Amino acid sequence: MNNILEVENVGKTFGSHRALDNVSLQIPRGQVYGLLGPNGAGKTTLIRIINHITAPDTGSVTFDGHRLTQDDVAHIGYLPEERGLYKKMKVGEQAIFFARLKGLSRTEAVGELKKWFERFGISEWWNRKVEELSKGMAQKVQFIVTVLHRPKLLIFDEPFSGFDPINANLLRDEILRLKSEGATVIFSTHNMASVEEICDNITLINKGRNVLTGNVEQIRRDFTRGKYSLTFNGDASRLVKELEPMISSYTLDLQPSGAMKLDLGLAPEIETRPLIAKANELVDILSFNPAMASMNDIFISVVGSSNQES
Repeated sequence: MNNILEVENVGKTFGSHRALDNVSLQIPRGQVYGLLGPNGAGKTTLIRIINHITAPDTGSVTFDGHRLTQDDVAHIGYLPEERGLYKKMKVGEQAIFFARLKGLSRTEAVGELKKWFERFGISEWWNRKVEELSKGMAQKVQFIVTVLHRPKLLIFDEPFSGFDPINANLLRDEILRLKSEGATVIFSTHNMASVEEICDNITLINKGRNVLTGNVEQIRRDFTRGKYSLTFNGDASRLVKELEPMISSYTLDLQPSGAMKLDLGLAPEIETRPLIAKANELVDILSFNPAMASMNDIFISVVGSSNQES
């Protein structure tokens, strides 16, 4: 079976609030899957259902080829956005405590934890109290105990929250390394740049409904159609004036090199060849490429359109 997790037509209502409305998604094995959406979209409710913390009112969840049960939780590693450690315990002992809860012997736990602490540069904090840790260091410990037992499915909810760029890169590299070793990851975040960097596929939920699903690169290409970037040296105002009948929209920016960059949308029925020919008569073209849409722009566009329709 290629999918480790399948969610089919899941619905969940709290009082008069419809948190999830027939949401479906399929998580392929060995991939990083982005679960996206604005605050209140239903992501956390769906994650809680996958973790068997709460049950759906309608629909079903299949894990590793069978209906999800409480026993499957042992094969899921979950790092929630709201996290906590026992502040008065020593860091190492607390990490061992969590590792034992996940089925490791004390000897196994100590051996694996020592490797992870060294990898994350926190070995010297083993015998310090948790309350002495910075937020970033505490999050490193929580990440380690989430992945330590090598679960079949990992769920990270805003894992980069509170990290500086260096440690965010460290965590990103670890997620990609886990993927390369066969782990499957559900990655919930508002950081669209990280989605572009590490996610293979995504589902975007808004107001409890699935509004966009697919491969990240394909989605970006689909939203890019008809949009291009032209970098050039020359008279920008003249170029824009001459190209205006051929384009539907544009933005013009000065590049650090001193060249100009024209991001444009082609007008209907216009092809790139005559546009390039016209531009070539007017300026010195340095490059002409499809302008790949960012996941941030796509997120804003899809959520905005969904809000207008509802």
